[in-house]
Amino acid sequence: MPSFISGVICALGLSSGVAAVAYGDSVSKSAVEKQFSQEFPEGYSILKHYGGNGPYSERRSYGISRDPPASCAVDQVIMIKRHGERFPSASMGLLIEASLAKIYGTGISKWEGDLSFLDDWTYYVPDSCWYGAETYSGPYAGLLDGYQHGVDYRDRYGSLWNGESIVPMFSSGYSRVINTARKFGEGFFGYNYSTNAALNIISESASMGANSLTPTCDTDNDTTTCDNLPTTFPQFKIAAARLNSQNAGLNLTESDVYNLMSMASYELNARAFSDWINVFTQDEWVSFGYINDLSYYYCSGPGDKNMAAVGAVYVNASLSLLNQGPEKAGPLIFNFAHDTDITPIVSALGVLVPDEDLPLDRIPFGNPYSTGDIVPQGGHLTIERLSCNATAMSKKGTYVRLVLNEAVVPFNECQSGPGYSCPLSNYTSILNKNLPNYISTCSVPKSYPQYLDFWWNYNTTTRLNFQRGPIACQEGDAMS
Repeated sequence: MPSFISGVICALGLSSGVAAVAYGDSVSKSAVEKQFSQEFPEGYSILKHYGGNGPYSERRSYGISRDPPASCAVDQVIMIKRHGERFPSASMGLLIEASLAKIYGTGISKWEGDLSFLDDWTYYVPDSCWYGAETYSGPYAGLLDGYQHGVDYRDRYGSLWNGESIVPMFSSGYSRVINTARKFGEGFFGYNYSTNAALNIISESASMGANSLTPTCDTDNDTTTCDNLPTTFPQFKIAAARLNSQNAGLNLTESDVYNLMSMASYELNARAFSDWINVFTQDEWVSFGYINDLSYYYCSGPGDKNMAAVGAVYVNASLSLLNQGPEKAGPLIFNFAHDTDITPIVSALGVLVPDEDLPLDRIPFGNPYSTGDIVPQGGHLTIERLSCNATAMSKKGTYVRLVLNEAVVPFNECQSGPGYSCPLSNYTSILNKNLPNYISTCSVPKSYPQYLDFWWNYNTTTRLNFQRGPIACQEGDAMS
């Protein structure tokens, strides 16, 4: 044995037999392999730093099993899903086009450095009519997202459908949301979609009041913070200077960098690869993601004092479904809306709310309100009703757990059930005590509906299951 190895053995207090295992020529595989890696190389992923712009990714979990606890079976599911991956909105598209025009207007014939790929790159939006529409190409395509999600949930919850009954689905009235609902239905019901799913389209008009998947709150409230959020951080100025130095004549600003980073995050929705993502550093993407966190937090999340009341519409109605159970209310309640309809619901449930408002001048690392984990494109919140047998730690009964983007998120005030679930009775009493009143908080006119009703009064026809006729343009309400 080499003398330096002997020295190490003495220093570590090991026997020569142990050293032989570590140093010998004929070491068995089990002797040197670790059962668990001590490395976590995926601490950074672009999929968590583009806010709600880019492709779906599952939420980073707390290590709680996604499957029902061993003593439990799911008997009711209430889901709300954001539409699938889409092209940029029309307003964002105009900003992107302005920054691209600035780049191409320089007359540079040969691009250098980080932008060398521009010699062969083309913009991915076919024309302005496609702004806001779901994408249809690439591995992250929005239409594929909806279909695959339906397939996955058929595998997970298919036993809750008897194969014969007509199951209503509920979509808000925007084209991309309706398209997601249809694709999800095709994936879940398969050959039976045309006969056993009944798509109900709920208008997004404010006049729907509380009988809506998209309730609004138009009272005169202070939106100063939301209206004046930062759109750049110091890293953006550094990025602009770097790109300008690589190509003489280029004069990008911090705002251009924000627009181009937005464009890059949307590009993955339509293509398998985006060269633009590699133009910017990890630090720059972390800052970009936090700017998007701020927007959701202060404009449609817990940073707006009225958003919990908006989300209470859905949460309060879902309490009724859970307490009625699958026998009376049905086992499958599938809903489809927008990101800014899910964030108020999360606020109303009181989960993922920071202890303090998010700062505007720095990043509070460890922030629970990371929108890449909350509302990526195709993001969804699933409430499971569990029927459980008695265990050493819990009684036989009915429990509730929250699943956000396929990761269990324990209810803050109650985790005493199997798999950190909450007894339905406790869950109900806590929310009944804490939920704000939407009608009074948001000054809903008495002429508007005062409660959510469509889950109990729905159509069972299949007339809306498919698009009838061409879609003139993708952006806008399909039913107002």
